[in-house]
Amino acid sequence: MHPAFSVIFLTTLIGAGQGLFLALFTVQCYALVGLLPALPDGDMHVAGSVIALALLGAGLVASFFHLGRPERAWRSAAQWRTSWLSREVIVLPAFMASVALYGLLHALEWSPALVSLPSGRAIEPSFVVGMAGTVLAFALFVCTGMIYAAVRFLAEWHTPLTPINYTLLGGASGFTLAAALAALAAPQRVGFLAGWAIVLTVLAALGRFASLWRNARLQPRSTIQTAIGVKHPQVVQKSQGFMGGAFNTREFFHRATPGVLRLVKPAFIVLAFVAPVLLLAAGRGEGSPALLALAFALQYVGLLAERWFFFAQAQHPQNLYYQAAA
Repeated sequence: MHPAFSVIFLTTLIGAGQGLFLALFTVQCYALVGLLPALPDGDMHVAGSVIALALLGAGLVASFFHLGRPERAWRSAAQWRTSWLSREVIVLPAFMASVALYGLLHALEWSPALVSLPSGRAIEPSFVVGMAGTVLAFALFVCTGMIYAAVRFLAEWHTPLTPINYTLLGGASGFTLAAALAALAAPQRVGFLAGWAIVLTVLAALGRFASLWRNARLQPRSTIQTAIGVKHPQVVQKSQGFMGGAFNTREFFHRATPGVLRLVKPAFIVLAFVAPVLLLAAGRGEGSPALLALAFALQYVGLLAERWFFFAQAQHPQNLYYQAAA
């Protein structure tokens, strides 16, 4: 498939925003049950919510560049009963609203006790909003992943690993960003967040390796013989049948050489997984904002390459006929 950069930025930006919000709420949950010391984390939650909103908003803006008629974008929510894209369009603004409210409650320090726990700690409105936001965050991960996993004729995407990897990759980048933010706003939380970022990055690597292993062993259902209706065992395509470009040649093939694909795969493995784990481990011990920020920057660049590879690796059946050019 042809990787549209608008969709690449959309999925990676909102994934990092979702992961960052989940990291913030995870800290609040651990502190509520006494697994982390209770500290004044308001500044980190406010700043983190603002950054998460900025990432989500940037992803939303990027999505408009993929639309042929942006003024009709509102119609994309009409098919919510059957379309994962429509569900994503509905869930994304709802999630953004929950993140905004979560940050606002922390900014205003409005924390009346709604329920008192036996431990003496209280459940505050921000916790309730955080729970709703968490449900929406995971729903958004599922919707985004299922947009591609539901495409049956693209075998590389049609697997439960697709939404799982979207969730793990977004969570890993968000927790890495949260660790960098904590180094500036709440140094006591760096070890906790960086530790979780390492765990999620390793899990994301395992999930992505599993999908790469699976895709490398796929057997195509169609061949050049079935594409043109000729049963001869030795059919070689010399031309795509066009004197110039067409919709089929632009939208369903990336036009990159096999050498580019072989280069991109190890690049995103190093940038998205190996380098961040090493930097997170070093930054976790030193509490270094620079190392942790570098870990997120490299990881995000790696995720851009990973998402490009995700789209480019999918072999659209029509490319059996239109891919090669004389």
